[in-house]
Amino acid sequence: MQVPWPGCCGSLQVSWPLGPQKGTGPAWFSGLTAHLCCQIAGKWYVVALASNSEFYLREKDRLKMVMASLSVLGPDKLKVSYAAVTPEGCRRRETIFKKTSDEGEVYVSEGGDRMAQVLDTDYKSYAVIFATRVKDGKTLHMLRLYSRRQEVSPAVMALFRRFAKEQSFTDEMIKMLPSQDECRVDEP
Repeated sequence: MQVPWPGCCGSLQVSWPLGPQKGTGPAWFSGLTAHLCCQIAGKWYVVALASNSEFYLREKDRLKMVMASLSVLGPDKLKVSYAAVTPEGCRRRETIFKKTSDEGEVYVSEGGDRMAQVLDTDYKSYAVIFATRVKDGKTLHMLRLYSRRQEVSPAVMALFRRFAKEQSFTDEMIKMLPSQDECRVDEP
């Protein structure tokens, strides 16, 4: 079941496959304010990935945890800033996603058409985000597990693996990323 994410984050759509739970699901959205909606904003760590990208599959054993910062820029924009360790050092990137004409989608065409969708979140500890990117005529999919801390509980990791399987990712496509402290989104 998919429900629009109202208020300042109205450009995203949240899916609640587990049904109503405390703090989540359609019943919770009936009283959701823009303030609560913006709880997705702030510092996050990308602690696990799953993807069908050839680059990802080739390089996944070299990847480390990514730090991310999400900022809501009004009713139709979401800024995502990333900091990732690369062989050349710390690489920082910023992307502004914009609302599409379809309710519940965010989009950016920089470097290939990309859409992002929040599949599940509790706002305070984890978020599972599914992204689709069209590049060079190929459609690539990536599932990301965001966490407020560098660790996640076994239950959240099991939830991520379940979502990955539902999106047809194999065990070989799923990677828990090792932590890193050398590259932060809030430092120059």
